[in-house]
Amino acid sequence: MRFRTTVFVLLAGFWVNDISAQRPKRLLDEVQALQAKYDTLYTNGMKTYVFAGSSSIRFWEELPDIFSEVQVVNSGFGGSMASDLLVYLDELVLDYKPDKVFLYEGDNDIFNNKSPAKIVRQTRRIVRRIQKHNGPTPVVIIGAKPSLVRWHLKKKYEKLNTKLKELCDQDARTSYAHIWDSMLEEGAIKKEIFLEDGLHMNDEGYALWKTILKPFGN
Repeated sequence: MRFRTTVFVLLAGFWVNDISAQRPKRLLDEVQALQAKYDTLYTNGMKTYVFAGSSSIRFWEELPDIFSEVQVVNSGFGGSMASDLLVYLDELVLDYKPDKVFLYEGDNDIFNNKSPAKIVRQTRRIVRRIQKHNGPTPVVIIGAKPSLVRWHLKKKYEKLNTKLKELCDQDARTSYAHIWDSMLEEGAIKKEIFLEDGLHMNDEGYALWKTILKPFGN
């Protein structure tokens, strides 16, 4: 009995440590800041759209103007990957009881050497949790974008986008927003739509995203 108790305590300790490892303080601070920003949200009964993902979402300041007929929660944060969103899905998405969710993950995942297959598995888990806990919520998955500094990973991003589209094709409540081609011209990246860092977009880049994503808000 003492042996069993010891094993249980050790396993419990590993489980707690694993959870702690998945919820690093840096991310927790980001999440708590977002919670504070939107803590008075649903007081007027308007529909709520949640945009979750990495800095390409975070820096899209025009979102409330584009989707002015609904409440917009922008829960994106820099460096986010699908695994991060999966860990903090309650705080970043589910707690707002969204009427629609837009997801942008995969950009940083590929850069951090995660396989397209793994990213899609995690994205599938995200979608399933959303629809399990929030009913038949429409989910729009935004395909990974091309960028100047990550163009050497082009084939991996294209493979990821193909798999993300296949995921969406399997569920009528899930839509795929393909933004890749709009950011290219004759097979080359439109340099003028990026900031100096070659990764994040300027207003011209977001204007392209607006054209593609606005119809998904209906």
